[in-house]
Amino acid sequence: MEDKKHVNINKKKAMRVLLATIFVLGTLFLLQRLFMPKYMTDIVEGAMIAEYYEEEKNHDVVFVGDCELYENMDPVYLWEHYGINSYIRGSAQQLIWQSYYLMEETLKYETPKAIVFNVLSMKYNEPQKEAFNRMTLDGMRWSASKINSIRASMMPDEKFLDYAFPILRYHSRWQELSTEDLEYFWTKDKVSHNGYYLRVDVKPAENVPEGKILADYQFGSTAYAYLDKMRDLCRSHGVQLILVKAPSLYPYWYDEWEEQMDQYAQTNDLPYYNFLDLTEEIGLDFTTDTYDAGLHLNLSGADKLSDYFGKILQQEFEIPDRRGESVLQTAWEPKIKAYEQDIERQKKGEEK
Repeated sequence: MEDKKHVNINKKKAMRVLLATIFVLGTLFLLQRLFMPKYMTDIVEGAMIAEYYEEEKNHDVVFVGDCELYENMDPVYLWEHYGINSYIRGSAQQLIWQSYYLMEETLKYETPKAIVFNVLSMKYNEPQKEAFNRMTLDGMRWSASKINSIRASMMPDEKFLDYAFPILRYHSRWQELSTEDLEYFWTKDKVSHNGYYLRVDVKPAENVPEGKILADYQFGSTAYAYLDKMRDLCRSHGVQLILVKAPSLYPYWYDEWEEQMDQYAQTNDLPYYNFLDLTEEIGLDFTTDTYDAGLHLNLSGADKLSDYFGKILQQEFEIPDRRGESVLQTAWEPKIKAYEQDIERQKKGEEK
């Protein structure tokens, strides 16, 4: 009897410890969801990486890179005019090792026919800023790719545990909490259209600054190492890697950088398109086709670039027109509707 009594007491103690642990972990989980930035009404680019996981993974083209992709390429246009099923895995100041690990992760979900990478991030050979790291890394699901990307991206004063348990980083946000944090506590609105950040406003490019003289124009060894890894990763999966330089007027793209990318593409038998050199052929007009004075294209400019690149994707890389597939057609219908509503909403906002 005495033994049974001890067993029951021990069971009750164990149950109390278990319930207390669940309560503490649950509370920490809820606080973490509350304190983490929602990126819904301000700096919406921070919400883009996470949106990919809700998509059907049967894209023929996946774009990976920084704002020169997610603000300049329009997957909805590519679908409507070419039947190309594509997605942009983009984020602000996405560094080349972050792009590599996003490619690696993407290839665990699907095998597109082509992956398109924007080469501007070759200019960075080391981590830059925690705020930009967070906009890429916090949205990734946990995997070996995320872990390796965090380790490659951390600033000297950052700690891995702050990424593993974001509440350690964001606990002080309680002073900044707003109604947005409550409104989007459980679910978030979509802020992109298959990864595209749509803008209809116009701000002409005027007085674009020339590039400053640099002490060294050579891309760094880390940047080249990850470009090599991208090349090898795509080849091992039978995926065509396509290098591009978006037609953004700023940040400045130096001739010395262009020579290095040309040489790399030729040496490694990779296609490379510098759209800056093709602006007239594309039909871009930087008095009407940019919303921020030439840094990024607006909807008008993005559709011109998408039209030009869509032809290349189909004629040179045989990316199929899939508009005849009923499942895809059905999947794209609500996407197109949301896209058109976003255009109308922004136009009305511009008229006020």
